[in-house]
Amino acid sequence: MTARVAFIHTVGFLADEFRKLMRAQLPDVDAFHILNESLLQDLLRGTSPAQVHRRVAEQLMLAADAGAGLLVMTCSSTSPGVDVARQMTDLPILKIDDPMAAQAVRSGLRIGLMCTATSTVAPSTALLQSHAAQQGRAIEVRPEVNAPAYQALLSGDRATHDRLVREAAARLAREVDVLVLAQASLAHLAGPLAEALPCPVLASPPLLMRELAHRLASA
Repeated sequence: MTARVAFIHTVGFLADEFRKLMRAQLPDVDAFHILNESLLQDLLRGTSPAQVHRRVAEQLMLAADAGAGLLVMTCSSTSPGVDVARQMTDLPILKIDDPMAAQAVRSGLRIGLMCTATSTVAPSTALLQSHAAQQGRAIEVRPEVNAPAYQALLSGDRATHDRLVREAAARLAREVDVLVLAQASLAHLAGPLAEALPCPVLASPPLLMRELAHRLASA
């Protein structure tokens, strides 16, 4: 496996998380991380999405200039910037949710989209619909936004965040075929939710790592 992998992050904990995942699962892969917290912060403050997406594309191009052969954007909310970057380079670029969205569409037609940040709803819905179109399937996306959980997370109250997400997920799971955890900050709940709920529960980091391993093995 020789391709150099670049991760573009907008929150610090994801840089740490993916460093750990790469060391544990793909320790021989040359990888580096770019963190730009202003991208998500500015989007949430109301900066023009088009401007933020252009800056995302610029970060991805910086990674390409640094010699990366495979680029990964780990922020769901700013991921439309990947579509801009894909017009600027032939290098493969993965959105963190690409493998999860593909799996979700294969798993059912009624897809529950569990979010805590409102900025995630539109790009995640669009990504699911894009993968559905690629697979020739007609899906229904049912988003559930739990803003109080996001505020609890920002304030450092992980226990309240997790409780609110579990409660919302339990309600949503009764109405869908598969539940998608739209943000990587929810991924630690995938196991407990899968055990408690009547439908499959998908989180992006493990599916992304599996896709990376597949791509790098065949490179």
